[in-house]
Amino acid sequence: MTLLRRVGVLLLDYEYVLRHQLAALFDRSLPEALVDGTGGSTPVVLLPGIYETWRFLRPLARRLHAAGHPVHVISALGDNRMSLTEAADRVRAHLERFDLREVTIVAHSKGGLVARLLLATPGVEQRIRRAVTVAAPFSGSTLARYVPLAAVRALRPGAAELRSVSGTDAGVGRIVSVWGWWDPHIPGGSRLDGARNIPVPVGGHFRILGSPLVLRLIVELAD
Repeated sequence: MTLLRRVGVLLLDYEYVLRHQLAALFDRSLPEALVDGTGGSTPVVLLPGIYETWRFLRPLARRLHAAGHPVHVISALGDNRMSLTEAADRVRAHLERFDLREVTIVAHSKGGLVARLLLATPGVEQRIRRAVTVAAPFSGSTLARYVPLAAVRALRPGAAELRSVSGTDAGVGRIVSVWGWWDPHIPGGSRLDGARNIPVPVGGHFRILGSPLVLRLIVELAD
């Protein structure tokens, strides 16, 4: 039964990512439309995973915006294939340019590693209230070594930059890590010592982003 459940999760996971990547490809909405939140609501900064643009997270962005949050996306990240350090620098530049404070970061997958790096960066961490990460590979992914793409292989356990990020506990207490009962891309899961860890009864690495339970949880944590 467990094997059948995992096969089902894997199929649904790829159906989700293909459908939403296709929707993102044809999406022409402007990120500026998400910034006008209700007065008093904390700003949210969205950080996508590897090979994801901010438009892949648009359903989540709409949900947070509907809850009253000004939602900031970092167009300069592109599809987030760059190094963690460069990605963090581009997010930092956005925070400083718009003088954002008391920010809640909502991040998927690799975006969670960028958030952790930002929380450990003096001068930047004081702008961030908390980071809510979904399916983040804090310990890397044992499957990354089998993928012949440099951007993915950089996320394998033991990779230099990943070791550097995980080598400090600074800011970890402000991270809320959310992950499903089985993640086909991160076999080791997303538990992070020192963070608030919230496992949810949803399987998958991508489709977890569309779970009504997870969406409600993210909005509650942002509030």
